Parts: sequence; C-alpha cells; structure tokens
Amino acid sequence: MVSRCRQLLLNLVLPGVLTTTVLMSSVCLAAEPEASGEQVIKPELSRRDVKLPDIDTENFEIGVYTGTMSVEDFGVNPVQGLRVAYHLTEDVFLELSYGKTTTTPSSVERVGPFSFVDDRDLTYYNLLLGYNLLPGEVYWGADHAFNTDLYVVLGSGSTKFDGEDRSTLVVGFGYRFLASDWMSLRLDMRRHTFETDIFGEAKQHNNLEFLLGVAVFF
Repeated sequence: MVSRCRQLLLNLVLPGVLTTTVLMSSVCLAAEPEASGEQVIKPELSRRDVKLPDIDTENFEIGVYTGTMSVEDFGVNPVQGLRVAYHLTEDVFLELSYGKTTTTPSSVERVGPFSFVDDRDLTYYNLLLGYNLLPGEVYWGADHAFNTDLYVVLGSGSTKFDGEDRSTLVVGFGYRFLASDWMSLRLDMRRHTFETDIFGEAKQHNNLEFLLGVAVFF
C-alpha cells in the first residue's frame, strides 16, 4: 500500500517539476539579448577637434636688417645689410651676410686739418656658422605659441674700408622669433675684428654691431 502511494506521488510531482524547469529555461533564453555588432553600453565622450599647426619645411632663409655699427675711432653709425642662410639641421645653419655703413670723422680729424681716409664707406661680407643653443617658445595669451631660438655665430670674411680689404673675424649671438611658419624676426649683436694701419701704426679694430632684422623662409 505504501509503495503504491509513493509511486503515485512521483507520477504526479515529477512531470510538474520537469515542466517548470523547461518553462524557466525558455524564459531565461528569451531574456538574453541577441548577439549583434552593436555595443550595448555607449559611453558619451566629448571629442575635440585638434588642429595641428602647419610647419614650413623649407631650409633657406633670406632677410634684411638695419641697426648701428660702432666703428672704432670713427663713431657709431647706421648700418644696413642683407643676409641669406641655409639651415643644415634643426640646430645648425650657415649664413652669408653683406652690410654697409658710412663712418664719421674721427676725433683727431675733427680737431685738425688732416683727413686720414679718402673713402668713408665701410662695407663687409662674411660667412658664418650658427648654432641654436636654446630653442624655446613664447606664449601670447592662452591660444597662441611662437617658436624662438637663442643662437651663437662664428665665422670670417672681409671688411673694405678706405679702399682696402681686410680679413675679418666675426663672433656674436642672436635671438630669433618665428612670427609664423614662413617669417622670423631677429635681434643680433656681433663683433667684427680686423687689423688696420690707417693712423700709420698697425692696430686691431673691434667694431660692434647691433641689428634688428626680418627674414622669410623659402
């Protein structure tokens, strides 16, 4: 009698358990999202439009300059000139420059009746090797930055004064401000050293030059 009751209970309960399990499995499968290529969670990211500055890759630079030249024994006089540079690398460049000034009478000439020079025009040309020591940046407000260079130059050339050419040693330094990708502003200080015997005795002259110039790249 007990065995029959147990068998009857199993016959009634087991089908119900199986049916419930199948139904729950179907519900779970139906609840799962279909696989697709879309991302379920899409993060909201604000993207910026970044504009990279155009950088000119030309190596030649040509410019003009003006300033003053202190010609030893012959006063401080305006000077103008032209220069052409070739940038070998980012830090090294070659520069060819030509300048001209007209000197004033020396102190001896101003107090006496004699003139020591027949041609008061002084012209020079030189070839210089330059090296950028401290490249940097200058900021104008929050949105504008300009490249700069602090550089040194060393070279030689020739100075023509009173009708004679004299070998000249040139040394100096300068500051370059890149106003755009094709134009630069420059400040320079240079010393021109040569030997002369204008006053009858050989003497070394040191002429200091202070320049402001503008140049373009091409």
